[in-house]
Amino acid sequence: MPKYLDLFAGAGGLSEGFYKAGYEPVAHVEMDKAACYTLKTRAAFRWLEKNNRLEVYERYLRGELTRAEFYGYIPQNVLNTVLNYEISFLSLPDIFKDVDALLGNNKLDLIIGGPPCQAYSIVGRARSSTNMVGDKRNFLYRQYAAFLERYQPKYFVFENVVGLLSAKDKDGSRHLENMRALFSCYGYSTEFQILTASDYSVLQKRNRIILIGIRGDTENFYPEIQKVTGNYTVSELLNDLPPLQAGEGSMEPVKTLHYGGKYLYDVGIKQSDEESVTFHQARPNTEQDLEIYRIVVDAWNKEQRRVSYKDLPERLRTHKNVDSFLDRFKVVAGNLPSTQTVVAHIARDGHYYIHPDIKQNRSLTPREAARIQTFPDNYYFESQKGVPSRTVAYRQIGNAVPVQLAYCVAKALLPKFETEDGNCDG
Repeated sequence: MPKYLDLFAGAGGLSEGFYKAGYEPVAHVEMDKAACYTLKTRAAFRWLEKNNRLEVYERYLRGELTRAEFYGYIPQNVLNTVLNYEISFLSLPDIFKDVDALLGNNKLDLIIGGPPCQAYSIVGRARSSTNMVGDKRNFLYRQYAAFLERYQPKYFVFENVVGLLSAKDKDGSRHLENMRALFSCYGYSTEFQILTASDYSVLQKRNRIILIGIRGDTENFYPEIQKVTGNYTVSELLNDLPPLQAGEGSMEPVKTLHYGGKYLYDVGIKQSDEESVTFHQARPNTEQDLEIYRIVVDAWNKEQRRVSYKDLPERLRTHKNVDSFLDRFKVVAGNLPSTQTVVAHIARDGHYYIHPDIKQNRSLTPREAARIQTFPDNYYFESQKGVPSRTVAYRQIGNAVPVQLAYCVAKALLPKFETEDGNCDG
């Protein structure tokens, strides 16, 4: 079972995919405190699952235990695998010390993770007055390389947005070329591909660069990542969740309706019909927004037509700009096998993520967004204060790597760790 270190871990989407494929996490390093609690709670879930004590987890979800009381059931060494640090050259010595203690005499086989994407994102650069040139997040790959130098894993997996291909430094050099040159200096050959999430049973249009490095001077080592597609639609993803109106729902566990499909089981989102879901709560909306939602959903369901902002009745327009950003309202098309990308913007408003059922007339709940990101239904999203937060959950979900995409990458890479006797290193 290869041991891995997860850097810039976020809420754990990338890590969840590798864990599901059979890898063992040594540590997760993440700067956001709320996301660290999410990672700790997931680590606690895994420990309870292995020890046949999931009733403790269920009591916590029902609000019968505080977070502190819940963590009291979990060995401290399990919770200590989550390291709350901002990765910088100043923090590296402390992070190394903690990771070393967790590793003990074991060898680290793999490092995974991708630095925050805003500095490389085309949208992020467009919104920046400096085009993100000089932003410190552009250079986090240098700290990533420091982990490669110290632990010398056999492989690493570096994930990021496609905008990385065009992102440039002040001197005009491309960041992707600079980072690959640096990784080479530390003894790693690298290859990358652009993967489209919908090719791997993720029901959204999401492209990601997956750069893989191998220790040594090697070519043509990139694993063949098998595409996994099926005749699935977004409606199947959503239709067993209790119907809600805007502002309705609960953050606490609720039972799902009967599910007659395959998709949720095929990708591991759903474990059984008896399983409850959390965070199925819709945000409230103004009457004006709800009227717009009805127009947008009706146009799509009847005519497969997207509604431009300038096509809305003038009384419903609150912005004077009718020349740009005209796709301000989008229905998540229930009759298609893929939909628009779920990103962190969903934490600000739900206008890009309108539910396809006009009878519900609302935007997606966090649980629905989490399903599109292929998080298991038993995945819980923490806040810093321990009180469930819809906004915090949306942000963590939107920033995550789809679990199913990560799983497909991890599964393809796993045979590379096998020794001649068929056992995994470490």
